[in-house]
Amino acid sequence: MKIYTKTGDKGTTSLIYGSRVAKNDPLVNAYGTCDEANSMIGLAVSHLQSEFFDGKDTLMDEFHQIQTTLFHVGAELATPAGKEVKWKLEESSIEALEQAIDQWDETLPSLTNFILPGGHPGGAALHVARTIVRRAERASLEVGEHVSPSVIAYLNRLSDYLFVVGRYVNIQLGQKEKGLHAGE
Repeated sequence: MKIYTKTGDKGTTSLIYGSRVAKNDPLVNAYGTCDEANSMIGLAVSHLQSEFFDGKDTLMDEFHQIQTTLFHVGAELATPAGKEVKWKLEESSIEALEQAIDQWDETLPSLTNFILPGGHPGGAALHVARTIVRRAERASLEVGEHVSPSVIAYLNRLSDYLFVVGRYVNIQLGQKEKGLHAGE
């Protein structure tokens, strides 16, 4: 099977069930941004593969689940209105993120100010992934009523999760958090 089909050469792409839309359609923007976030999480994972720190195995398992779930979110966004969603997001995915956020956050020092994204390449990539997920959330809202409220909730929770684990990774790998100070 060839990777190129030439069917998108005129600026359209297929949704699930085969209907074609412009590549700049809000649906395509929303699921494309989820794909971008998924890729950035993959980059973070690749930076963390050779590192050793407490909780790494748990984090890697969570990242695998999240990346799989982001494909389901993308599939839900790529399903035209009125059609059955083949890979529906489960509410348990949102609950799992909430539990993970609470567990990782318990291990972190309290925030007293905003922190600047950065640190270890893996932690920095998680901060970039967080901002991409926020953009995916905004893009999904632009689609309108067609988008399931659980998709919006999942993306909202995922950005919080990525913030917390970005902090966790940086602290575990000896990166001091840099915060904003009054007057800066």
